[in-house]
Amino acid sequence: MCGFVGVLGDAVLEKGTLRAMSSTMVHRGPDDEGVWFDRSAAVALAHRRLSIVDLSPEGHQPMVSPSGRYVIALNGEIYNHRSLRSDLERLGGQFRGHSDTEVFLSAVETWGLKSALTRSTGMFAFALYDRKERLLSLVRDRMGEKPLYYGWQGEGKRRVFLFGSELKALRKHPSWRGGVDRDALAQLLRYNYIPAPQTIHPGVKKLLPGVLVQYRQGGSGEWSETFNQPWWSFQTVAKAGSERQFAGSEADAVEELDRLLKQVVQEQSVADVAVGAFLSGGIDSSSIVAIMQSVSERPVESFTIGYDDVSYDESSDAKRIAAQLGTNHHEWIITARDAMGVIPELPTLYDEPFADASQIPTTLVSRFARSHVTVSLSGDGGDELFGGYNRHYWAPRLLRKFGNIPAGLRAAVSGGVKSISPSAWDSALSAVEFLLPNRLVVRQPGEKIHKIARLMGAADEYDLYSKLVSAWDDPLPILGNLGNRAARQYPGALWESQNTFSEKMMALDAVTYLPDDILMKVDRAAMSTSLESRIPLLDHRIVEFSLRLPLEMKIHNSSGKSILRKVLDRYVPRPLMERPKSGFGLPLHEWLRAPLREWGEELLSEKRLREEGFFDVSAVRSTWEEHLSGRRNNQYLLWSVLMFQAWNQ
Repeated sequence: MCGFVGVLGDAVLEKGTLRAMSSTMVHRGPDDEGVWFDRSAAVALAHRRLSIVDLSPEGHQPMVSPSGRYVIALNGEIYNHRSLRSDLERLGGQFRGHSDTEVFLSAVETWGLKSALTRSTGMFAFALYDRKERLLSLVRDRMGEKPLYYGWQGEGKRRVFLFGSELKALRKHPSWRGGVDRDALAQLLRYNYIPAPQTIHPGVKKLLPGVLVQYRQGGSGEWSETFNQPWWSFQTVAKAGSERQFAGSEADAVEELDRLLKQVVQEQSVADVAVGAFLSGGIDSSSIVAIMQSVSERPVESFTIGYDDVSYDESSDAKRIAAQLGTNHHEWIITARDAMGVIPELPTLYDEPFADASQIPTTLVSRFARSHVTVSLSGDGGDELFGGYNRHYWAPRLLRKFGNIPAGLRAAVSGGVKSISPSAWDSALSAVEFLLPNRLVVRQPGEKIHKIARLMGAADEYDLYSKLVSAWDDPLPILGNLGNRAARQYPGALWESQNTFSEKMMALDAVTYLPDDILMKVDRAAMSTSLESRIPLLDHRIVEFSLRLPLEMKIHNSSGKSILRKVLDRYVPRPLMERPKSGFGLPLHEWLRAPLREWGEELLSEKRLREEGFFDVSAVRSTWEEHLSGRRNNQYLLWSVLMFQAWNQ
C-alpha cells in the first residue's frame, strides 16, 4: 500500500516540486520515497512506499523494467504474485527481489498490459509509462479499492496533466487552479459523498473502478487521451451471472463459498509484516476472522472499538466471537472526547468533502489496529454482494404495499404523518413501548416513521431506490438554485440486467455506494495511519461467484446474507450471531446540540454563509435551528454541509 503522483507536459518541473507533491502523502508511504523523470518527454513520477512485501531496497519505486522500456508507480498489492512469478520464471524471467510490483512489471513486459491485468488478483491503482511508445496508462482495480485522481490544470504553456493517489498531492503543483464544482457539491448533499468520476474540483476526475485510460504524446509533444475503457466490468459480469446462474444445491454453494474464502483469505494473509483483522462482531467481519483463524497456525490479532455509552456499544458481541474463535483480541472503549477529537482532522484525511459519519469510528479503529499490525483484513463488501442492507429485503415489500394505495391517498397520508414532528412521534410511542415486542422497539422511531412517509411518494422501483440512497431528495433549494438537481443517472444496462428489484439495488450499490463511499472511507482512514487494509470479499472470484447465486441463497425469510451466515455456521454457533444488524452508531445528533454546537455555529454562521456564497443562508440556518431545537434530527442533512464548510475552510 503506497501513494504516487505524476505530471505530464511540464518540461521544467523541478525535483523539489515533485518531492513536495509526494511528501503530502507520507502517511501512505512512510518507509521510502522515489522520483523518476524523462525530461525528453516531460514525464515525471514520484512514489511513497509502505513496505509490505519485500522490505528490501529491491522494492523501491518508481520501478523500471529490466529492459528499461516500462516505468511503474503502483499503490496496492498483487496477491497472486508468487504464482505469476513461477509462470514467468518458466518463461525465462529473472528477478532481483521478491516484490509484487517487480513481478507485475515483468508480467507487463512478457504478456502485455491487458493480459497482465486479467491474470492478476489484487487491489491496486497505478501509473505505467511506456518509454518506447510514449504512452501513459492509468489503471484502477476491479472494484475500486484503491483511488486514482487525474485531470488537466493550468493554461497555455503552464497547462499540465496531473495524476495521483490523493488530491492534496496534485494541489502542490504550481499550475493547480482547483475551485469548487457546484454540481459536485449538489451530489455531496444528496449522497453524503461525491460520486465518481466527479470530484469537488472542476476538471479533475476520479478514475472509475476497472477502467484503463491512456494518454499518448504526439509528434508535436502534446499529450492526448487515446483510450478510456473498462478492462474488467462489473456490469458484464453481473449480466453473465444472471444468465448463467449457479446450478448446484445450496449445500454445494456453501461449500464453494467456503473454499473460495479460504483461498482468498490465505492469499491476503501473506505479508512480510504483522497482519490482523477488524472484528465488529457482525456476519461479514466474523466470517473473515473465522476463516482467517482456521487457516492460521497462531491466534489472529483481532481489533474492535466500543463506546462508553452502553446504548451505542456493541463491543461485547465482538469479544464473544473472538473468544469462540480463539483470536488474540484487542478492544478499545472510546469516549465522546476520543470520537470528537477526530472531527477537526477529517477534511485533511479525506481530501475532498466526505460526509459518511462512520468515518469517525473507522479512523479510530484503524489507528488502534496500527499500534499492533501493519496490515488488517476487513469484511467490507458483504452487504452489496449478498444482500445485507435493510433496503435489499424490505424495499420490495414496501413498494408492493404502496402500490395498492391510490397515489392521492398516499400523498395525503404522507403529508399527515410528516405534519407531526419526529420528536412528537418519539414521545407518543415511548408511552406504549412496553406493549411492543422487542423487534419493534427501535432507536428514534419518529425519524424512521418520517422516512417511510417520504418513501410513500415513490413512483416506481428506480424512484424508490433513489430516495432510499439520498439524504437530500432535492439539494437545489439549499444551494440557492446555483447547482443542478443532482439527479444521478445510474447505469441503465446494469439495472435492467438484473432479474429482481433486490438484485438491481445490490448491483447499483456495488458500483456506486461501495467504491465511492465505503472503500473511500476505509482507504483514507487506514492510510491516514499507514495501515494497509485488505478486503477479501472483494476478490473478483468471490464477486463473480456471488453474481451467479440465485437471490434466495442471499435473501431468505426477510433476512440478508443467508449463504454467508451458513458458511459462518461452520465456525461460530448460530446463537452467538442471532441479533439485529446495527453497525457502529454514534450520538452525532446529540453532539451537534451540545459539545459540537459552537463548532457548527461557526461553520454555519449567517455572515460566513453569505460571504462564501455556496448555500442559501435561510435554508441552512432553518435546518440547523430546527435540529438544535430538538424538533427534528437533521444530522445527516447537516453533516454534508458541515463537512463541506470544514473542508473549504
